[in-house]
Amino acid sequence: MRPLPLPAALAVVVAGGVASAAQGAVNAEMGERTGAPVLGAVVNNLGGCLLVLAGIVALPSMRAGLAGLRRSGLPWWTYLGGVGGAVIVLVAPVVVPVLGVAVFTIAQVAGGSLCGLAVDRAGLAATGRMPLTVPRVGGAVLGVGAVALAQLGRPIGDLAVGLVLLCVLGGLAVAGQSALNGRVAASVGPAAGLAVNFAVSTVVIGAVAALTGALASQPRWPAQWWLYLGGLLGVGIVLSLLVGVRAAGVLRTGLALVAGQLGGALLLDLVLPGGPGVRLPVLAGALLTLLAVVVTSLRRRGPDRVAAEGAPEPDGRLVG
Repeated sequence: MRPLPLPAALAVVVAGGVASAAQGAVNAEMGERTGAPVLGAVVNNLGGCLLVLAGIVALPSMRAGLAGLRRSGLPWWTYLGGVGGAVIVLVAPVVVPVLGVAVFTIAQVAGGSLCGLAVDRAGLAATGRMPLTVPRVGGAVLGVGAVALAQLGRPIGDLAVGLVLLCVLGGLAVAGQSALNGRVAASVGPAAGLAVNFAVSTVVIGAVAALTGALASQPRWPAQWWLYLGGLLGVGIVLSLLVGVRAAGVLRTGLALVAGQLGGALLLDLVLPGGPGVRLPVLAGALLTLLAVVVTSLRRRGPDRVAAEGAPEPDGRLVG
């Protein structure tokens, strides 16, 4: 399966970002209603796993992709992308009620941008090694600046530095998730990448829920149907990341995801009951993040990719 053209791939990722903003709000609300934040993550991943299992039963292409995993020869660590997915799903129900969806989203940029540079340079993604160009580094720096800008004007006691750093950790996790899932998808297909992601992330989330005692509690499950859509949104997000990384690399995919998240996040903060609303510094931070997307997408003259030794070129040739 050939990668989508760059503009189309980035458009898919932006749509995935909108879904991500909604997922964070849904999981946070589920965690608050049940009294255990981790249960929002549990419901999210159980829903996603059910959708993946339905796809495996209904689609021969998904079964063929899973069968191809045994022949892929991929190293074991490439299957750990779901750990990153588990981290961000566990973080959201804890921080969104305190920081709001928009600040949560902006704070991910710091981790995602910096880790995206490292991941692209190391060649962990299927796109091979990508250079540290001035636009790519500049976009990452702007993303970090957006985090600080969004916190301006908050009283010192309200800064919740620990929660902001937790969001940054979530951004690091998403960048790693994108790279590793994209590597699996490039080898055996997006369906296998999606299935591996949810299998691994569900094990991690289940272990966290067991260790925290959430599974032994007796929560009151809310009746609102939309609070159970986190898994569906998660499937859409992972698929958009798989599409984006193949065509655009981890850094640009991560920033395009944030661009979509910001539009939805600002709206959710404004309309949700009890939401923090939209402060001017947060809006400015969102605009700065969008600027980071534009800057990092600027192309220099010459190739935008450094092929790893022994890695295939786009035409199928081997280098080295």
